[in-house]
Amino acid sequence: MKQLLLFLTLSTAIFICQNASARSQPTKAVPKDSLQCAAFSPYVGKLNPDYGAQPSKELINQLLDTLVKETPFRCIMTYGVMNGLEHTFAAAEARHLKVIAIIWLDNDIAVNSKSIARGIEVAKAFPKTIIKLSCGSEVRTRHNYEFDGEITRCIDELHKAGVTQPITTIDTWWEWCNRVSPCHQTNFGAQVDWIGINIFPWWENKHSGVFPCTPAEKAADFHIARLEDVHRTYPDKPLTLTEFGWPNGPEGGTEINKRTQQHCSVAGQKNQELVVKSTFKKLTKKGWGGVVFEAFSESWKPSNEGNFGSFWGICKGEAPYSCMRF
Repeated sequence: MKQLLLFLTLSTAIFICQNASARSQPTKAVPKDSLQCAAFSPYVGKLNPDYGAQPSKELINQLLDTLVKETPFRCIMTYGVMNGLEHTFAAAEARHLKVIAIIWLDNDIAVNSKSIARGIEVAKAFPKTIIKLSCGSEVRTRHNYEFDGEITRCIDELHKAGVTQPITTIDTWWEWCNRVSPCHQTNFGAQVDWIGINIFPWWENKHSGVFPCTPAEKAADFHIARLEDVHRTYPDKPLTLTEFGWPNGPEGGTEINKRTQQHCSVAGQKNQELVVKSTFKKLTKKGWGGVVFEAFSESWKPSNEGNFGSFWGICKGEAPYSCMRF
């Protein structure tokens, strides 16, 4: 999650669950994909994606070695294809890791063009390692509908270039429901090959009047319920839970819902472990893939996400690196 989920602050109407007839409608069988992945960003320590030094090849190699040695994950999701991040793909291939690669899109059109071109290059250079692609991550969440054209341009250019991997644009479950209830398709439904969905009850607990209270022990069920909402809406599309997680600290820290004043989010290592493991277990039963957010904690994030921003990693973001035991 690169930015705070702005859609939650905009969601003032109470979300109405799918009606009974929608629940009873059969969905078509789609290919199953229960791959378990970790979101990988090498901006650890003092590194910041907005300025300063880029992640080095050596650092990326060190972080991936740690992830392979200390966790069961053999798949990662990356957040860009430039500024040093392009080294990730060769490093992943050398370690037999699969990659979901995000072509980062934002409000600089010229930079987007370079990112798309570089995304095409790496997709073709690593066809066995990069298994899926995304044109942007939470572009609508960050910019409303202003850059929908950039997402479409990216998808079109990848197709025209002969990129063979499945393509999506990753966003929150609320955006994939077109910000309406019951869930409705967006204009991207017909353009993408698969649906990449980010779901964070932690942020819902802070900002939302829709789902204001989901404790850690119910987070896995929340993830599955939102995925099922989207799956009913796009029955022909494979889906992946592209971001989910829970902060491991500050230990015992809690968020207060701005609308209800409820204390339903409590940070800590046990709660993070519970959310991650129980969610992957339920995803596997459903035949869906998932990406835990995130592999390594990033200390720059509090500037965007508050006190809990630097505690999302299943691995520490400072050397010597160590990870949650699975």
